[in-house]
Amino acid sequence: MKAAAFRSVGGPEVMEVMSFPDPQAGPGQVRVRVKTAGVQHYDCGVRSGWTPQGVAIQLPQIPGNEFAGIIDQVGEGVTGFHIGGEVLGFALLNCYAEYVVVGADQIVSKPSSMTWEEAGGLTGNGQGAYIALKAIGVGPGDTVLINGAAGSLGAFAVQLAREWGAKTIIGTASERNHDYLRSLGAIPVTYEEELVERLRAIAPEGVDAAFDTAGGEGLRAAVSLVKDKNRICTFFAYDLVEELGLRVVRAERSAARLAELVELHSKGKLHIHIRQTFPLELVADAHRLIETRHGRGKIILTID
Repeated sequence: MKAAAFRSVGGPEVMEVMSFPDPQAGPGQVRVRVKTAGVQHYDCGVRSGWTPQGVAIQLPQIPGNEFAGIIDQVGEGVTGFHIGGEVLGFALLNCYAEYVVVGADQIVSKPSSMTWEEAGGLTGNGQGAYIALKAIGVGPGDTVLINGAAGSLGAFAVQLAREWGAKTIIGTASERNHDYLRSLGAIPVTYEEELVERLRAIAPEGVDAAFDTAGGEGLRAAVSLVKDKNRICTFFAYDLVEELGLRVVRAERSAARLAELVELHSKGKLHIHIRQTFPLELVADAHRLIETRHGRGKIILTID
């Protein structure tokens, strides 16, 4: 099979398309012919030399941790899935490839109403936003701050907070993304000086919880405004966690959680904005784009 991988750690330029042996589904597993794979900062971190907990990097390494495609092998003991079934799912590595082998507990069926691009980009950031908002207890009546709300992770968080009953959702973003945030149900605020004062003007009764995807002044503003630091979560500025007295939130992805997100999408309650698609051969350009940390929505690789 062909796959995008790196032989040595480094910048986006180390990514290249290579040939690998076709993986085979074992007991409890399925093999998926990948049609789309989402691009995440997680992948760029792995490419740059970061080793996630519990992961073994073997060079040349195929990154990628979310995918959508068609099942073409079903291992012994697998029930509920069949060859030809359209699915989306997750893994820690190896998704930038023509084939990926995963456990049957790492996939869910793709509804016909969901495009391949949407399916390839839902798993990682969708579940990340879900995990974060559950950890900080977002629920009915809350005023919630999402720092970096126009990116894929932030946009999922805005929509889930709205779905779970938050009264007011404030999202920091560049001005060009303000109309987009309004369409999702958030009150947009620019990254500028006196951010705390402007947030207090929007939420005079205070901010109940905050989810940070961008760091900087937005996170520091959250610390100033949210009384209970257990209701602040960052998925970006881990270097500030100790300084600001925050906790680290971690949880594993699950098919059950992914199925909830798919159901919300099917009901029209969860929108997945596709920022740009790239063929597998232009994977380095996809990594360069996501590392600019500008723009809205999801970056997707398409695999022929």
